[in-house]
Amino acid sequence: MGIWTRARARGVGGALAGVLLVAGCSGASGDGARHQGGSRAGGERAVPDAAAPDAAPDAAPEGRGDAPSRLSTFALDVDTASYGYARRTLAEGRLPAPEDVRPEEFVNSFKPGYPRPKDNGFSVTLDGARTSAGAWSLLRVGLATRPSDGERPPAALTFVVDVSGSMDEPGRLDLVKESLRLLVGRLRDDDAIALVTFSAEAETELPMTRVGGNRERMREAVDGLETSSSTNVGAGVRTGYDVAVEGHRKGATNRVVLLSDALANTGDTDADGILERIDEERREYGITLFGVGVGSEYGDAFMERLADKGDGHTTYVSTPEQARKVFVDQLPAHIELRARDAKAQVAFDPKTVETFRLVGYENRKVADEDFRDDRVDGGEIGAGHTVTALYAVRLRPGKSGRVATATVRWLDPVTRAPHERSGSVDAAALTAPLWGPGHDSLQLTAMAAYFADRLRGGTLPGAPGLRQLASRAQALAERARSASVQELADAIRRADTLGAGPGDGNGSGDGDGYGGGDPYAG
Repeated sequence: MGIWTRARARGVGGALAGVLLVAGCSGASGDGARHQGGSRAGGERAVPDAAAPDAAPDAAPEGRGDAPSRLSTFALDVDTASYGYARRTLAEGRLPAPEDVRPEEFVNSFKPGYPRPKDNGFSVTLDGARTSAGAWSLLRVGLATRPSDGERPPAALTFVVDVSGSMDEPGRLDLVKESLRLLVGRLRDDDAIALVTFSAEAETELPMTRVGGNRERMREAVDGLETSSSTNVGAGVRTGYDVAVEGHRKGATNRVVLLSDALANTGDTDADGILERIDEERREYGITLFGVGVGSEYGDAFMERLADKGDGHTTYVSTPEQARKVFVDQLPAHIELRARDAKAQVAFDPKTVETFRLVGYENRKVADEDFRDDRVDGGEIGAGHTVTALYAVRLRPGKSGRVATATVRWLDPVTRAPHERSGSVDAAALTAPLWGPGHDSLQLTAMAAYFADRLRGGTLPGAPGLRQLASRAQALAERARSASVQELADAIRRADTLGAGPGDGNGSGDGDGYGGGDPYAG
């Protein structure tokens, strides 16, 4: 699945200053930032022979338009809901629908251990390896922000909770209630929350209220949630944003948190009817949207569209353990923003690259000429987040030198001043075999991408059969003692059993019960 691209030889828009560091699997990283005043993401593109003068990829004047065939531009995305819902579906003995599989969300469900920047910007890491498919290599672009140090602005969170009849199933409203109870205990006294419920209509159960001195009142409001009738997501989102705007706190992180199975069946059942309001409040008040999906039947695509327009992200929970991870471990830490409207652009050198393909990100594509247009929506990135983009790259035979330069551009969440940071990688860094020793982090990224691509019927170069892929994931889970990689191995094995693709090789034992810290947990 995807579009393949051939690049032409022209300079990349924007010379970028950066410190290039060796990182990952013989890759490079950039950690130098500066203030700054095509083709679309996704797919495979073929590159004609270079015909332009020998200009370096970053030698063009800043802001200049460029040949669309050698650039790949997309908005950053830290969604993970597609992977979570796929695992739930497979555990129930069903294959996920191909249209519900977004490879970037599989990949971004794991933290690869990229170097972290010392400031509030991004680190940029590029690495890669050679696949078993002829001249094809995998190129990984990794972006990371600095974790929270505990000093964050206060939060104003408006929880919009689906209490429609479809939420009565075990693992839906009961899980939401448990999640909110946990979160109330984790927020600071100077944070504030509001609670809106919706079924056929929407109601405000709790206006924006400071947490300090009101925790018991908040728990009582949560305990009183009960299911009702049909699902009017539009009414819930509109009322939620009304409450969020009314309770808007200057200098705080203002966010709407939508908890739902997103199975709208009354009112605005198409996201288009709600998107304009979400976009308006994001631009005027900086209110972002975090979507939390629940339920065995889940409107994944609907929730993703809402979160994308709200400059936020989505996740999916189906167990109390996952709920604790999201609401106790992640949400309080991720209240602190590092970047707004973040975008990435990767420029491939046509002298060394014949063809490249971005795996996933079809829904996050940005026109190349809009990379430095800060009116064009990007992604919201919090403290401690990582973002990974994986490319299949076919190098020209016998060529050496620069393969690609990756640039991330973002706005400061307070001042909205633009910043950029870049890193690059040479052909020599892509020659080691992917499945050789010492490449565990890159192998995990490849496993997640190959798995997703197979589930949606893709043909990513070098893909092992599912049985062999499960065996490789199992071996990595045991080496790293990683419960999250074990879950991946189990999911791949179930997909193989259900006939998602050809098997070749043998899976190994279950390997459950890993103790200690999980190096790859998202």
